[in-house]
Amino acid sequence: MRFGALPFLVSMLLAGAASAQPPARSPVAPPADPLTSVPKLAPLAGARGSELADVIGRYQADLGSITRRYDADDSPAARQRLRQFYTGWRTRLAELDFGRLSQEGKVDYVLLDNRLRYQLALLDRADRQRAEIASLVPFADRLLDLHDARRELRDVDPAATARSLAAFTKEVDALRLGLEGPGVRNPGAGNETGPSRTAANRAADDLNRMRNLLGQWFRFYDGYDPIFSWWVRDPYNRLEAALTRYASAIRTRLVGLAPAPTVAAGGPVAGRTAGPPGGGDTGPIIGDPIGTDGLAADLAHEMIPYTPEELIEIANREYAFSLSEAKKAAREMGYGDDWKAAMEKVKNTYVEPGKQPALIRELARQAEEFIDRHDWVTIPPLAREDWRMEMMSPERQRVSPFFLGGEQIIVSYPTAEMSDEDKLMSMRGNNPHFSHATVFHELNPGHHLQGFMTARHNPHRRLFGTPFWGEGYALYWEMFLWDHDFHVSPEDRLGALFWRMHRSARIIFSLSFHLGKMTPEQAIQLLVDTVNFERANAEAEVRRSFTGQYSPLYQAGYMLGGLQLRALYRELVETKKLTIREFHDAVLQGGPMPIAMVRARLANTPLTRNGPAEWRFASALPPPRPR
Repeated sequence: MRFGALPFLVSMLLAGAASAQPPARSPVAPPADPLTSVPKLAPLAGARGSELADVIGRYQADLGSITRRYDADDSPAARQRLRQFYTGWRTRLAELDFGRLSQEGKVDYVLLDNRLRYQLALLDRADRQRAEIASLVPFADRLLDLHDARRELRDVDPAATARSLAAFTKEVDALRLGLEGPGVRNPGAGNETGPSRTAANRAADDLNRMRNLLGQWFRFYDGYDPIFSWWVRDPYNRLEAALTRYASAIRTRLVGLAPAPTVAAGGPVAGRTAGPPGGGDTGPIIGDPIGTDGLAADLAHEMIPYTPEELIEIANREYAFSLSEAKKAAREMGYGDDWKAAMEKVKNTYVEPGKQPALIRELARQAEEFIDRHDWVTIPPLAREDWRMEMMSPERQRVSPFFLGGEQIIVSYPTAEMSDEDKLMSMRGNNPHFSHATVFHELNPGHHLQGFMTARHNPHRRLFGTPFWGEGYALYWEMFLWDHDFHVSPEDRLGALFWRMHRSARIIFSLSFHLGKMTPEQAIQLLVDTVNFERANAEAEVRRSFTGQYSPLYQAGYMLGGLQLRALYRELVETKKLTIREFHDAVLQGGPMPIAMVRARLANTPLTRNGPAEWRFASALPPPRPR
């Protein structure tokens, strides 16, 4: 039955409920003093390992409580509370006696303060980005306040709420009609006023998130509060539809995407180009460049004392080495300097469908045995036993065309329902020689061993994870095994060089994109021209780089982190301060952190509250080893 058909019954229910309700209570507000909910840290500082391990554990627990409580992303209350939280923790951290800490304690102090400063910088960046789209979503804070009000346990007036939702709908529809007028053009196509194309795309994404939060807010009351449903259900549905139509208008009129069929809440995002039946996004790649200032802040957080332009030059030097070696391998294969023709032969050595899991298994064991013979790193017995293998879905292969790893290695290879073109692309891109150079990157001694050791040594430092440590360490092993002749045949060497070229190109295209000097289309072409990527794989690579959940420096972190570790290896191992095994074990057991802080731990370099002195690692790099 409909509630609207039973007004008398509803009124009787409410009359009975009113007499049984407890007296209204004031909502719980955040403390006025930012230090109120932040404990003094000195009593938490223990004597085992780093004195600040328990401090960091407390920070993580408190942050989890804050983010779960203030779960409306970018709402006014969430922004205010997070800024208060980070500021309070910085104040408490400064109260500690830095000089009395051990080196491990100082490392954790610097890491935590570095993180807090960066989180505040990200809030500042979000403020600037919000201002860029304020004209498109002027109602955002007021709409998000509905969710904040629910979390604060404020009483709801259903009739007044219905009127508010109706006003929101009128405002949203007016903004949409303004976009759909004949004079509105895509800013990316020459209109120099108003938000940029990337800002407009961000606004459309924000609208979708707001629509989802609005749905959570509505479902909390709907049905449980009959009068709320009676008043609010229709205005809510109208507003939800208006937000969907408005997001679609922004994507088509300002971003330039072809419209997709409008669907109900929970379905595909309205306005995105419809993908193929199997799933996956095939629309234009937009991305959101963070600019010179944004890159400077991110590089400072990673303790990288180089400009983006200097890092691109480092990448160009590394690429030149890889190109020279690729031509050598091509000559050994009988192709002269035509390394692309030689690589085409390598790509066509794929195994037949159904045989890829056996290949991955054998390559994983081969790498472990090679490393064991030289006693280069500790691989505990359980770390050899516990990793598992799964197959990647066709949908996921559209954005992750190569296998992924960790405790599970997820194998990318064709499935029966894929098109013949997609099947061939997958097999060629995951051929035995390409895989020979990367299975160990994903398993042991790469990502799987990293995760295994991090869970058992200094687990509190997982908070400070960075692609320069995570991806850089796994990439470092690719370089290390190249130096120690793991790749014997020219085909295997060419497979290894494919990835090495790829990681150089990642630095170039990701930093250039964020500097505004390269479009996604140019990044795709760079991979095709300089690395010999399959075009579909290149598009998937660029798409996940700019529209996935990757940080702006993530793709640069692979090779740059690997190069930092190579420079540190030269500093500590080649000078006999550590053995090869001691070095690798110490990197793993120390836990994730910027590589400059790994150096501070292992070389015992002086630290201040602001961190280590600048480390210009590129000047200490050993020359790449030619074959």
